Amino acid sequence: MNATTWETSPSGCCGGSSGSASACGCATQAASVEIERPSVNGIALLAPGQQVGPDELRQRAVAELLRQEAVRLGRLSAMRPPVAPAMGEAEQRAIEALLDEAVTVPEPDEDAMHRYYAAHHRHFVVGQALHVRHILFAVTPGVNVHALAQKAEGVLLELCRQGTPEARFAELARQWSNCPSGAEGGELGWIGPDDCAPELANELFFQRDAAWGMGVHPRLVHTRFGLHIVQVLGRRAGRTLEFDEVRERIGLQMRQQAQATALRQYLAVLAGQADLRGVDLEGASSPLVQ
Repeated sequence: MNATTWETSPSGCCGGSSGSASACGCATQAASVEIERPSVNGIALLAPGQQVGPDELRQRAVAELLRQEAVRLGRLSAMRPPVAPAMGEAEQRAIEALLDEAVTVPEPDEDAMHRYYAAHHRHFVVGQALHVRHILFAVTPGVNVHALAQKAEGVLLELCRQGTPEARFAELARQWSNCPSGAEGGELGWIGPDDCAPELANELFFQRDAAWGMGVHPRLVHTRFGLHIVQVLGRRAGRTLEFDEVRERIGLQMRQQAQATALRQYLAVLAGQADLRGVDLEGASSPLVQ
């Protein structure tokens, strides 16, 4: 295990030499303080000195939680290693069988699929595209996000102001954009939902107000890359697919969503019954079933 050793020097107690330390009854001491490693029911998730990111740690915890449940149900041989073992083929098969049995997903009925189609019809449009240019204020390690957002809001306000020259967008893109397109005035050309970050696609194509019109988007668009100011220069409407054309696709999407929900609920039950130390499984999913 990781250990931190603290030693008291003679001068740390009474400021004198080692002799004076002995005279006042103080002596050099060493105490080891063990740092508790993340664990599931007492089985460590990391080897001594090992470090991983929070996502990897959660995935390890989920895998160990499921392995222990498979052991409890007799699907795997009982073992209590000091550190959670790596998943081999036997463990993978046992856990997959466990999940197949424990996580049941009902088939969506016809009415439910029609309601899904009506609620998500914007996702079933083919041929739609926007002619877009943008200014990216990239969020990078160490950047002051608050100051960055203030700057982006200021530039957006200027571009939305009545009477701002059309050429001003390109000028500001060349000045501020952290995207290579900035050198071209922010020009991205014609893009569809599959050509950009999911967050940007959701904002521009799938929101109820996605068809807000041409010109500068009235709010900053937040994506994994940073803050975007977007201007739409052209629009192709595309065609909405009929229900029968996407019925199979809708059924698959609904089953996947239902499976993800059932899996999260199952993991929450197992986590609630386990002794978890140093790891938070909130929002975690199985590394075996995505």
